[in-house]
Amino acid sequence: MSKIKVLIVEDDEVTATNLKLSLSKYDYNVVAITDNATQARSKIKIYNPDVIFIDISLQKSTDGIDLAKYVNEHHQKPFIYLTSHTDSDIINQAKETEPYGYIVKPFEPINLHTTIVMALHRHKEEQKRNSSLTTLKDDKNNLEKLLYAKKVSDKPIVPFGSVYYLDISVCETFYENHKIKLTRKENAFIRLLVAQLGSVVTFEQVIKYVWDEGGATENSVRTLVWRLRNKLPTDIIKNASGIGYYIDD
Repeated sequence: MSKIKVLIVEDDEVTATNLKLSLSKYDYNVVAITDNATQARSKIKIYNPDVIFIDISLQKSTDGIDLAKYVNEHHQKPFIYLTSHTDSDIINQAKETEPYGYIVKPFEPINLHTTIVMALHRHKEEQKRNSSLTTLKDDKNNLEKLLYAKKVSDKPIVPFGSVYYLDISVCETFYENHKIKLTRKENAFIRLLVAQLGSVVTFEQVIKYVWDEGGATENSVRTLVWRLRNKLPTDIIKNASGIGYYIDD
């Protein structure tokens, strides 16, 4: 397993040296040390570090905070602030950049290791969430294409279940031209079923599409379907036992 690469951005030579020695004891690979934000930008591109230590007040200014903003915008790398400041204005500015941790100078070596472990874990979880959101966005785009392909002529209407139709422009369901009052989640579920008429929509697909905020289970889906069936004039939602639901094409 390759060593975790660390970039140190610190303008106090003694602090930077102590930081490097402490990190080396925990088997981290300090790829570079720089004392200013301009060089740091270059080092990030060259070494692609896994984590960056940034002194909040480089060159006795807010260059460290400006560098953190640059990292967030261009590299999405976890960074940890080094600080000896108690100035509330500076701390408040630093908080807005959402750092992955703070190390107060003078520091204890064990605190460095713990902070890095937590920072890398948080960064990994954020990447997972971002990947899931990207996948969900792609899935929703594909679903919209499926619905559009099923619409009637130039109208934003997709018929289903003989006398039902979905108005895809407003995501509302109608029965014999009368709107059925449904919740946002119920309408989203109908939208998902109609987009894939004749095909089974799995529990996983429903949870991902209807509960994009997370926290749902298969029982959440069953409860949603039970409530929806009580609102629909006819029973058009079919069970695929243990898998999910579908509406006949």
